[in-house]
Amino acid sequence: MQSSTPAGRAGRPRSAAADTAILAATRAALVDLGWSKLTLQDVATRAGVAKTTLYRRWAGKNELVVDAVAELFDELKLPDRGSLADDIEGVVLQFAAILARPEARSGLMAVVAESTRDDALRERIRTSIVERQKRLVLEGRARAQARGELPPEPDAAEAARTADLIFDMVAGAVVHRTLVSAEAANGDWVRSLTQVLLWGLTSRPTAPTDG
Repeated sequence: MQSSTPAGRAGRPRSAAADTAILAATRAALVDLGWSKLTLQDVATRAGVAKTTLYRRWAGKNELVVDAVAELFDELKLPDRGSLADDIEGVVLQFAAILARPEARSGLMAVVAESTRDDALRERIRTSIVERQKRLVLEGRARAQARGELPPEPDAAEAARTADLIFDMVAGAVVHRTLVSAEAANGDWVRSLTQVLLWGLTSRPTAPTDG
């Protein structure tokens, strides 16, 4: 996979302001033009930069759109609302609100579809979106353990598997609800999802019995 910031490339340092303008322009172009008509030239014009500036940062449209969408998800914050249930509901409602935005919806669905035949793109989605947002799971779990709402998990490998599962359950449910089923992730639905998730987190598995 080509990196958006190749090591050893000569030239001036990247401009954070230019990156911000480019990613914002990408999201605006997604809304106005859709995935199929979006071009790097259009993004460059909207951002007020040369097209070569984009190519110095991104290998192509796929990578650019992933990073533009990833920046939206970086807005997610885990609220401290006093309990694990309330914290989960708060962040899930934020997530659903982001997915309701046209630029997030069109961008995410487009790159996920493209990634079915592009392993490098799938890896970029994993590192730029999935792995970055797992911070919310780790933060929420640590806070709940400090409150005594969840037991400690001394086995690091098992704790990592649990974090992955929590993320998959929440992200998968919200994405399916909002983007596939096109249903609202409203307060009642989010509370129901949270109850199911908490039941799984707080219920201890029982040992299997012989047939």
